Amino acid sequence: MNFRGVVGNPLIEKLRAFVPFTEEDLRMLDELVVAEREVEARTDIIQEGDKPSDVHLVMSGFACRYKVLPGGKRNIMAYLIPGDFCDLHVFVLNEMDHSLATLSPCRVVAIPRARILQLLERPAIAKAFWIAALVDEATLREWLVNIGSRPAEERIAHLLCEMLLRLRAVGLANGDRYELPLTQNDLADTMGMSSVHMNRVLQQLRGEKLIEFQQHNLVILDFERLREFGNFNPNYLHLTQRALAANGNGV
Repeated sequence: MNFRGVVGNPLIEKLRAFVPFTEEDLRMLDELVVAEREVEARTDIIQEGDKPSDVHLVMSGFACRYKVLPGGKRNIMAYLIPGDFCDLHVFVLNEMDHSLATLSPCRVVAIPRARILQLLERPAIAKAFWIAALVDEATLREWLVNIGSRPAEERIAHLLCEMLLRLRAVGLANGDRYELPLTQNDLADTMGMSSVHMNRVLQQLRGEKLIEFQQHNLVILDFERLREFGNFNPNYLHLTQRALAANGNGV
């Protein structure tokens, strides 16, 4: 078996953490990745109010779901990393109720509605797609708890732990190090904080010897301490132990 996806397609890497696939399933998933297009950083993929048709799949880079309030303030509601569908069932809507944009340079694939419906006829793929959609909902719930109930320092620690495990699951973390091409403004718009407050929190985590930044890479210096500090429980990600431990020591 020599599908690119087995070793390099982040969609397959992600979905294999949920269900086993046959060779035919893998071939069909691998064939989704055609006509990739490069999208510059800080570019809308689709805007609130647009009529959705295709499903967008992120193959590289970071993207996000966001809304803009009447006063112009942006609220980021989700990060989309390689292997993530922007919205798996978005084509059933009449219009977008939020916007999708890149945060870094990305490669994106637009998958036609008919192709998604065809894949849903494959039991293993359909199950994996449903689990992926449910994990998106579970992650949103966890982010709501983060914003509503956790102090700022715990919110950031929790988010940084989450991103490590999500990136591990698609082979994009090196031990406890991963690329985080986000600005402090991006993080502030995600956590409901000012950029000044965000800077103060990151400095605190650095001072506690929990994290450090090396260019665009985040290094978690002590995952167990950061996990305890942020009260992080990865159960909402529904990953296997293999995926949790990929390129790392497990959780």
